[in-house]
Amino acid sequence: MSATKLAIVYYSSTGHNYQMARWAEEAALAAGAEVRLVKVRELAPDAAIDANPAWREHVNATKDVPIAGRADLEWADAIIWSAPTRFGVLASQMKQFIDEQGGLWASGGTVNKVVSAMSSAQNMHGGQEATLLSFYTMMMHWAAIIVPPGFSDPVIFKSGGNPYGASATADGKGLTDELKASVQYQARRTLEVAAKLKA
Repeated sequence: MSATKLAIVYYSSTGHNYQMARWAEEAALAAGAEVRLVKVRELAPDAAIDANPAWREHVNATKDVPIAGRADLEWADAIIWSAPTRFGVLASQMKQFIDEQGGLWASGGTVNKVVSAMSSAQNMHGGQEATLLSFYTMMMHWAAIIVPPGFSDPVIFKSGGNPYGASATADGKGLTDELKASVQYQARRTLEVAAKLKA
């Protein structure tokens, strides 16, 4: 059987979701998957980006990461999404990308895609769970197969105990070894389910 194809689609302004996407990529490659790591298009104006030095630094540092497109989703057996919360809901950049996939959805191209999601917020209760649930609501409309980590491994508790998906805090202390382990467990679990479905 051919390797499972995983698209990791992220949006990140200052780097937390980018780092989580890279951790997922590392675990997926180690598990033998084919991986495409892609970012959604930035929609914010330069004035907003330049007002936050960390945002500008991250945009410049990741300028060579490919922009996500429909072809990446069509190619994938599984998709891991990663995006920050904005006022308790999904960042507009990621929402815009998903909204643009109406043609893929209408053609049946989203049916049975295996999906999982990760998020971040400024603090521990900053909207991560609500953001992940909004991802999964859209994925239900897609008829995708949702694979949350649940409480299926002790690592979930060590990284904060979010059964919906790995969640970072952007308070300067969020990118921990425990979070990395949780992200990588979630990536492996997503691939395991995708491989069973593919078989």
